[in-house]
Amino acid sequence: MLDRRQLLLAGGAAALLGGCTTAGTGGAPAAAPPATAGLFADIHQRTFRFFWERSNPANGLMADRWPTPSFASIAATGFALTAYPIGVKHGWISRALARERTLATLRFFWTAPQGDAPSGFSGYKGFFYHFLDMDRGLRFRQTELSSIDTSLLLGGVLFAGQYYDRPEEAEIRDLAAKIYARCDWRWFQQQDAQKRVSMGWHPESGFLERPWFGYTEGQILYILALGAPEHSLDRDAYDGWCSTYAESWRGSGDTRHLAFGPQFAHQFTQCWVDMRGIRDATMREAGFDYFENSRRATYWQRDYAIRNPGKWVGYSKDIWGLSACDGPGDVQATVDGTRRQFIGYAARGPIGLPDGLDDGTITPYAAIASLPFAPEIVEPAARALHARYGSAIYGQYGFLDAFNPSFTFAGLPHDHGSITATAGWVDSDYIGIDQGPIVAMIENQQSGLIWDAMREHPAIRRGLQRAGFTGGWLG
Repeated sequence: MLDRRQLLLAGGAAALLGGCTTAGTGGAPAAAPPATAGLFADIHQRTFRFFWERSNPANGLMADRWPTPSFASIAATGFALTAYPIGVKHGWISRALARERTLATLRFFWTAPQGDAPSGFSGYKGFFYHFLDMDRGLRFRQTELSSIDTSLLLGGVLFAGQYYDRPEEAEIRDLAAKIYARCDWRWFQQQDAQKRVSMGWHPESGFLERPWFGYTEGQILYILALGAPEHSLDRDAYDGWCSTYAESWRGSGDTRHLAFGPQFAHQFTQCWVDMRGIRDATMREAGFDYFENSRRATYWQRDYAIRNPGKWVGYSKDIWGLSACDGPGDVQATVDGTRRQFIGYAARGPIGLPDGLDDGTITPYAAIASLPFAPEIVEPAARALHARYGSAIYGQYGFLDAFNPSFTFAGLPHDHGSITATAGWVDSDYIGIDQGPIVAMIENQQSGLIWDAMREHPAIRRGLQRAGFTGGWLG
């Protein structure tokens, strides 16, 4: 599996990490930081602008990152499709413009070539390669046919099909339904005795051995697979996904929750699916729902920063947030007399949780995209990040992807970004799959636009019910 970090550090896509050394460069100068009262409105609009201005108008493909020259990410494209109606609602773009860009995107994915050859295709069996060439939309290098990234793309596709409900928007609804129905979910599970879905497939070598299981971002994949109008999976696939849940529980009493270190796993599914008040068998036994589970996970992140067992610079009750993000690079340095290992792009999370990894790198989206779960601690975090670090980490499209106050070593090599006086190492890029949850979850907290639309989608309801969810808005 050729992942984002391997591609970046291998020098793919025009030496992706070699040309940017100043945080926030590459576009129009950032406006003056907003007043605190309007901070979330400003974050919301700037993050939306990232998707509107950095997707390809001709085919709708969304850049994986910017300003570093980049391939397209199909998951980021799903978030772009989700962002456009939000822009319409707030008057940032017209509905006609959003409709045009959405149609370009859906027409591309419906007509993009599908086949099992190693090159010359965008996907196979209804799924798409993790990364595509921005202009032609063909497989980028040897990336995998990705089951989860296709699922995140489909989240945006299905939301578009729900949102654009006018007579003149019938083509959007038709294309959204056909793109979804074409996915052959059963083909993707054929290697696993427990009927779980493989993480990916390569035309050169076949299926990846590791399937999706345990509490991860894979939940949306199973909801979509069980709810599909064709090639749908049965309940045993979801049960297989839940089969290792016992290994994921952490905490006790009011802190007990299904844990996963990187915060994105708590956010991705709930960007589109309203988990409030509905429960599967696991949550009925636990006595709370997945939304509450994510609220507890958000507090765990904050409390971990307060304890700061790694003694990293900057961590506090209001400066926190660990998830998948860029980092300074694979380099060792001495911090306060202790030799420390730093890393580049990686999934980070509190030590002691599944996939826990901590090198002092903070990513603002981990906190901000958790706004619906715990606004009482997320709002102070956003204000503190902005007030303390200001324009060092906040620019044209809102908060840059990541920063590391412990990495202050201007003389040491680092992947990209810059060393600043106030925030240590600061990333130079915005990353699509990190920006996406920000714009989606702020909107869900403010208006419920996405949740309201997706609650009415027959496939979402069907997928949840087949997985055993009951109660709440499922009736």
